[in-house]
Amino acid sequence: MSFRPLNVPPVDHHGECRYVHVIGAAVFIDDRPAEDDWSTHFIGIVDEHAWWAVDVPRDIDPSYGAALDLRAFHARAPEHQWLAAGRAVQIVEWARTHRFCGRCGEPTELAPGERAMKCPRCGLLSFPRISPAMITLVTRGEPGPDQEALLARGVQWQVPMYSCLAGFVEPGESLEDAVIREVREEVAITVRHPKYFGSQPWPFPNSLMLGFQAEYESGEIACDPTEIMDAGWYRRDDLPMIPPGISIARKLIDAWVVG
Repeated sequence: MSFRPLNVPPVDHHGECRYVHVIGAAVFIDDRPAEDDWSTHFIGIVDEHAWWAVDVPRDIDPSYGAALDLRAFHARAPEHQWLAAGRAVQIVEWARTHRFCGRCGEPTELAPGERAMKCPRCGLLSFPRISPAMITLVTRGEPGPDQEALLARGVQWQVPMYSCLAGFVEPGESLEDAVIREVREEVAITVRHPKYFGSQPWPFPNSLMLGFQAEYESGEIACDPTEIMDAGWYRRDDLPMIPPGISIARKLIDAWVVG
């Protein structure tokens, strides 16, 4: 099982096609092609099938298909298909929001051979937006059963779930500097030795989550009330509710628990 992202269909591909019908930010997948006047975008090759994203108009009959949001789809599909569906949603939304040039206002066109919207008047190219964001698990103490991890609950979360600290990377900032800054801004803690863990495309709406591990250096927890409701230090054997397996936050926590 595999997913190979591509911008244009391979000339030597003669397999079947599948269509990711994007309704708002929800999807359903079948072998039904788009209507003639609907926009489509090639996504890549998934399990030897050519996948296309279909931009379903907002006023379409709601009985058109049984769509699921991406979080629900993750529970029903293999990881590589979820990644392909997330790519479909992001590309459709990008095309929806870049129909006009941001510099001169001219209607844009798809640039041939690449993933870009091009202005026929001034030549401005607009590529799909990717927003880099860091997410980090901070630990305190020597490795072992007494080591603690810093977990926090966001102010907008409806359930009492605790996760790693996260935030977007600023212009002119390295990923490591973003880790140190975000932790300090959100909970007033100073950390050291940020170490890259892994990454995850996160199509909510267009982030690339870059996971880090970092060590506590100094400070006492003081939550930024605009972002963090509560934060604390937790041992492996006394964790609060943590994120589900869909997220890299859970992978960071699980790796620490078994580490």
